[in-house]
Amino acid sequence: MSLKFPKAPLAAAAGLAALAVAMPAAAQYRDEARNDMSQCRAGGGPAIMVTVDGIKASEGRMRVQSYRATSAEWLAKGKWLKRIEAPAKAGTMTFCVPVPATGTYGIAVRHDVNGNGKTDLGSDGGAMSNNPSINIFNLGKPSYTKVGVPVGNKEVKSIRIQMRYM
Repeated sequence: MSLKFPKAPLAAAAGLAALAVAMPAAAQYRDEARNDMSQCRAGGGPAIMVTVDGIKASEGRMRVQSYRATSAEWLAKGKWLKRIEAPAKAGTMTFCVPVPATGTYGIAVRHDVNGNGKTDLGSDGGAMSNNPSINIFNLGKPSYTKVGVPVGNKEVKSIRIQMRYM
């Protein structure tokens, strides 16, 4: 005995199944988090403990974002993994940035001095993991190979980033 099913419901079910499989991949991006330092306790990773030096003023907001250090994802619009924002404090600030798994990640930091949510080249600052040089030839976007920080399973990798202002 052979059963016959209408094609439209089967196609709809297949489409829903594909969407369910695709959702976790899309959900991994654009996660806004608070700066929870408890996630950077020893063995609590994978995470990156980011110490940002040279913050020029206790004004505005600091933003720390993590990306996979790949050519397709580093600084690509909408491809950041975690974003932590906090009021700026002059001098040094530390952030705990959880990462989803063992791998190589890049960190981008921005100081929006006047808190307007826009990049003001004359006052705002920026920096990246491994403190790569930024010049006219790379227009502020160094290669993912220069910013990549390898993070192992359950590891909390500590890095220091030096802020730069125009």
